[in-house]
Amino acid sequence: MSTATTALNWIDGEWIDSGHHRESIDPATYQTIGTYADGGVAEADMAIAAARRVFETTQWRRDPLLRARVLEELAASFERHTAELIEQLALENGKIKDDATFEVSMVPSKLRFCAAMARADYGRSGTPRSDVLSIVLREPIGVAGIIVPWNSPVVLMIRSLAPALAAGATAVIKMPGQTAQTNALVARVMSDAPSLPRGVINLFSEFGADGSKQLVASPDVPVISFTGSTATGRAISAVGAQRLKRFGLELGGKAPHLVFDDSDIEAALPVIQKSLTVFAGQFCMTGARVLVQRALADEVREKLASRLRAVRVGPAADWESEMGPLIDKANVTRVDRVVEEAIAAGARVIARGGPITEGPLAKGAFYRPTMLEVQDPRSDIVQKETFGPVLTLEVFDSEAEAIALANGTEYGLSASVWTRDVHRSMRVARELHSGTVWINDWGKVYDEFEEGGHRQSGLGRLNGVASIDGFVEYKHITLSTAAPGA
Repeated sequence: MSTATTALNWIDGEWIDSGHHRESIDPATYQTIGTYADGGVAEADMAIAAARRVFETTQWRRDPLLRARVLEELAASFERHTAELIEQLALENGKIKDDATFEVSMVPSKLRFCAAMARADYGRSGTPRSDVLSIVLREPIGVAGIIVPWNSPVVLMIRSLAPALAAGATAVIKMPGQTAQTNALVARVMSDAPSLPRGVINLFSEFGADGSKQLVASPDVPVISFTGSTATGRAISAVGAQRLKRFGLELGGKAPHLVFDDSDIEAALPVIQKSLTVFAGQFCMTGARVLVQRALADEVREKLASRLRAVRVGPAADWESEMGPLIDKANVTRVDRVVEEAIAAGARVIARGGPITEGPLAKGAFYRPTMLEVQDPRSDIVQKETFGPVLTLEVFDSEAEAIALANGTEYGLSASVWTRDVHRSMRVARELHSGTVWINDWGKVYDEFEEGGHRQSGLGRLNGVASIDGFVEYKHITLSTAAPGA
């Protein structure tokens, strides 16, 4: 990569300067840490053209062994650069080092799992009649547009890219401008894969959405893999429907913890606390709701509030920090406005965190965890994704009531069930409208098993063997073996 301080876009194997530069900010200090070339329509078009050319004129889409080798090389390159990636991500995104390590460490295994899928991805054959031979081929769909959010840019990009490459697609990746320095480092890491053909992967950073809109509108990009808000997912789906575009969408969530009266509270509370503070609550699987059975409500309310008040908020540079800043001050203002509106609507304050306005942390985008108790499950603080470290508590009496409350939003991405009763745990898990249910745990994601949302939390699946399905087409070829005239 160029030694210039400006982070550039990586398109068709070249480092591209858009000519329009923005500053990259450390959200913990609000100091400028660099500049980046802000991409847009021109960069999207250039990347689409490169990805389409490679797909149509090279052996990439027909050579699964090449694709597997590239995925293995990418995994090795990410491993070599792990420490550098963690430092850059923590600085620019604000994650504490443990959270940044959690994110970066998931990347190599995803790439290797998809390398195995590339080697094992075959069609099938059969004889529907005695004189007919039919085969079904799984063929790559073409150019994949991948739109990545700022909250976990490294792993969420790879989570979409790896199965796309395994399928034989080429890729145009729109990365968020808020993490442009990290994005450029990721591009450099990927460029180190010696077998990667030029133009298979193209990456640009963009603060706005013009480049994203171009990917969604382009007739040369038949599939979009998007991670972000439900509102944006709906909007891009409406545009893409005009071309019958395929979408893989992982959208918003409002993950509940269902805490039953036979739960191991001492085991549950540290996990519930962490589920709120990982990535400062800027996570689609954030444990944003606690539903607790009445017999345990007082204990959970008191102990959880005490734990949240004690969370050590600080910059990633301080190894004692337990939660970093939000991505920027605009989001601090937004989250605090949501809290104030909830209080005005009747929510009871259990632990009032909020913006840090005094001392050295006041320079950054820090927000202390907040906990509110609500009586009305229809209130906005329950129904809408906050995307910040704000927890709501609701009390229930029966198993049926707990399930109804948990299913009472439009989301269905993830949930946790806390109980010592194995029969109850499975019974409740089966009734929850959720793509992932953890039992006596939270936040466990495995490369081998599918991840995705029910209802308004998304379409399609990432991770697991189903992840490749979003990037392939099926082709049926049939041959009659009967003799002429038979």
